Amino acid sequence: MAQLKDKIAIVTGGAAGFGEAIVRLYVKEGARVVIADLAQDKGQALAKELGADQACFVSCDVADGNAVRHLVQSCVAAFGIPDIVVNNAGTTHNNQPMLQVDEATYDRMFNVNVKSIYHMAHAVVPLMREQGHGVILNVGSTAGLRPRPGLTWYNASKGAVNLLSKSMAVELGPDGIRVNAICPVIGETALLEKFMGMPDTPENRAKFIATIPLGRLSRPADVANAALFLASDAAEFISGVEFPVDGGRTV
Repeated sequence: MAQLKDKIAIVTGGAAGFGEAIVRLYVKEGARVVIADLAQDKGQALAKELGADQACFVSCDVADGNAVRHLVQSCVAAFGIPDIVVNNAGTTHNNQPMLQVDEATYDRMFNVNVKSIYHMAHAVVPLMREQGHGVILNVGSTAGLRPRPGLTWYNASKGAVNLLSKSMAVELGPDGIRVNAICPVIGETALLEKFMGMPDTPENRAKFIATIPLGRLSRPADVANAALFLASDAAEFISGVEFPVDGGRTV
């Protein structure tokens, strides 16, 4: 039986990388999914591929509160009140000394990585309270658990995501809303070179892979599988966890 049969989900940053993998798996498991992203061509193509009965695309800058409210309203109009929200959209600065990161980059990163969750909570928590249940998954990072040098401000943003997920879980638990953070290790996505701060070559990858006991980077499918489990009824008593998807990196 499909694990998310008749569920409605919103996935931000859903047009590529971890988000795309989550969207595809959620649809495969029976959910109807709203794909939110700034990459309009990719998002529309993915929605078309998956079919109008199962997916739709909404262009959304998650750092903009009005855009997030429109996203949630669009979900309600298309499919109904969301049962699941995956706050996956994120960005980073280039791996570099902390004092070389300019203020505009810092502000944009915190707006996308952290304030977006504030906007989403305001838009979706009242609806989830109304229906008496909900799942919110915030994509944090091992960067917020075991930080790497050169990514100080990014590490801080993901530390905020990890901690606010736990605090949200405590506050929203009585409303039947579960909240968890998924914490991937550095992965095979479009942000890889920024995280590395060097060209993506086999030699440079090897330096990072050497810090991961299971011997590889994270893959979109790894994160999608975690997002499926945590959103499913199999995880009905799991809330407030920082769920590492890291091959043992944070041990």
